[in-house]
Amino acid sequence: MKKNDWKYLLDALLFVDLCSVAAIGLLLAFVIPSGRVPDASKFFMGLHRHDWGDIHLFLALFLLGLLVLHVWLNWTWVVNSTRGYFGERWKKVLWTLAGAWLFVLFLAWMVVKL
Repeated sequence: MKKNDWKYLLDALLFVDLCSVAAIGLLLAFVIPSGRVPDASKFFMGLHRHDWGDIHLFLALFLLGLLVLHVWLNWTWVVNSTRGYFGERWKKVLWTLAGAWLFVLFLAWMVVKL
């Protein structure tokens, strides 16, 4: 397979996975009740709310892996576009974006710890 074929397949998988994560998230938020309700109402299509949550988590982790692969396959475009927008500062910009992402993860971790 050519590189563009891999990119198309990857983008199709990203689309399906993202739609699945969103659909299950909406299902958990609006269809399957949480809290103190009878346990029988926490089932949808034979799966309990916690089972849907597990599926949501695994699909989200798979989505992260696909996103890393997507950026890796498109890295030349990322570098060339960043270089076109920011000139010689392109490396600093990419490092700043990576640092900002890590900072957001750190903040989320701190909020959960409080």
